[in-house]
Amino acid sequence: MFQVGDNIVYPMHGVGVIEAIEEKEFPDEKQQYYVIKMSVSNMQVMIPACKIMNSKIRPVTELLALKQIMHDFQNGESETLLTWKERYKVNTDKLKTGEIREGAEVVRDLMRMKKEKTLNASEKKMLENAYGFLISELEVIKGITETQIKSFC
Repeated sequence: MFQVGDNIVYPMHGVGVIEAIEEKEFPDEKQQYYVIKMSVSNMQVMIPACKIMNSKIRPVTELLALKQIMHDFQNGESETLLTWKERYKVNTDKLKTGEIREGAEVVRDLMRMKKEKTLNASEKKMLENAYGFLISELEVIKGITETQIKSFC
């Protein structure tokens, strides 16, 4: 499915690059692993090839899909009637999907809220992480301009 050198997105970890596909031998079997270097945390992750489909790892978003996401980021509505606990759960669930659209919504909503009032410590950390994941993906999308990246700030 993925090749060495491919940029991928790993939910809750951000962008990484497939550094190698290695075969590990165990007493009862051989198994292939994807070796992924994560750019945000600078850690290395090994995922069995047989579990890669269920891990929600996906390729980096295409530039064409990004245009709609940018529009939604700038013009979409934010849910304002939730308590912070409900909002935190909804936002966590969005980030767990690993989808750029969901992550961009979390960043948009928390940035808007931050302009109106101070975020609590949990939401500050969530915004910091979600923003880091979003920017790390934007930086590796082929054909994206600096201006387009800055529209998410």
